[in-house]
Amino acid sequence: MADTLAVAQPGRSRWEYLDRIRTTAGPFTDAESHDPEEVVSVVDRMCVLVIGAGGLGCEILKNLALSGFKNIHVIDMDTIDISNLNRQFLFRKADVGKSKAEVAARFVEQRVKGVKITPHNCRIQDFDEDFYMQFQSIICGLDSIEARRWINATLVEMVDMANPESLKPLIDGGTEGFKGQSRVIFPTVTSCIECQLDMHAPRAAVPLCTIASIPRQPEHCIEWAHVIAWDQEKPFPKLDKDDPEHIQWLYQKALLRALEFKITGVTYSLTQGVIKNIIPAIASTNAIIAASCCNEAMKIATSAASFLGLEDNYMMYSGNDSIYTYTFKHEKKPDCPVCSDEKQARPLDVDPNVTLQEFLDSIAARPEAQLKNPSIRADNKTLYMRSPPSLEEQTRPNLEKTLKDLGLQDGYEVLITDPAFPTLTFNFILRFK
Repeated sequence: MADTLAVAQPGRSRWEYLDRIRTTAGPFTDAESHDPEEVVSVVDRMCVLVIGAGGLGCEILKNLALSGFKNIHVIDMDTIDISNLNRQFLFRKADVGKSKAEVAARFVEQRVKGVKITPHNCRIQDFDEDFYMQFQSIICGLDSIEARRWINATLVEMVDMANPESLKPLIDGGTEGFKGQSRVIFPTVTSCIECQLDMHAPRAAVPLCTIASIPRQPEHCIEWAHVIAWDQEKPFPKLDKDDPEHIQWLYQKALLRALEFKITGVTYSLTQGVIKNIIPAIASTNAIIAASCCNEAMKIATSAASFLGLEDNYMMYSGNDSIYTYTFKHEKKPDCPVCSDEKQARPLDVDPNVTLQEFLDSIAARPEAQLKNPSIRADNKTLYMRSPPSLEEQTRPNLEKTLKDLGLQDGYEVLITDPAFPTLTFNFILRFK
């Protein structure tokens, strides 16, 4: 029937092989009511949002357009930098300085006729729930955990059990070097990004004594060149992390340090990545993860095959030694502050003798929290509030006091907020150690 459909409809010959997939009844299809022609028209009408037009986003936009999705929106607040051109293939040298979303949209529209891509050169936080309600699927190709958490919380908040259309599947992809992952989240049904937050813990800081005395990794040698050698020798008046000559100097110093301690792996690109805190991007990894994300979008749209989400909802890819993938089910957490029905307070191990400032600083590095600008309340009392300015000034003296001096005790519940997530309150139970 798929072949007949492709031939019968004028102008559809391009999609002949694709329609064999799009019109095939899947495991969630009602065989009696299945209408192949209707499936194709549904996919044609679907509105899909892509968040991010960088390395992953370029691949995702291309894949969606070539998969038959005709109505696509893309959001990206960044402009094109010359360093993007080696892997973000929708851009050219003449595009440097222009909006990523706008250039990517026009490029794909020119190559795939019949596709409409609407670009938005702004932040995802600039839109309200009504904007996100128009989409049937949302695909993230972001390099920011904070942005992922925001869209995740927004989609969970949008769910109305009386309106099935309010549940928007979130397909998320991420890459780091030769590793990557894709996952499908059905808000309130499966585990959400906040449930999985501890899988994306911030990189641990390396003690200065390790860098200075006993380096064990190539990154330690690079940090030594950055922190110690640069300060001692001062080869240039001020370090410019975008100046190749400065990076080359650091690379050579790190290489000598690595030879001294018989450490391998120091490269120019790694030096640049460590100094600029860049997550390495590999074009082939982006292509693989983007293909996985768009494959999930197609499966959700057509029911032609089982998709990630209800059972196994997380796919991990490793290309370091070979091409290897596996899937698993990430369970919902009963104390998740975003998707849990009960919103249980989570235990938090702390030293009662740390100051409130030290405690708040640690919140940013804790895998289960990762809040950069926290305010805190406890026992119906505001301990520290970042805004408004008058309240910040009033509570600022508390930052120098220890938790014990502030009257906090083992088992006390504290409420933490962060302006990055205006609708959320993170509840923790202090466990003194």
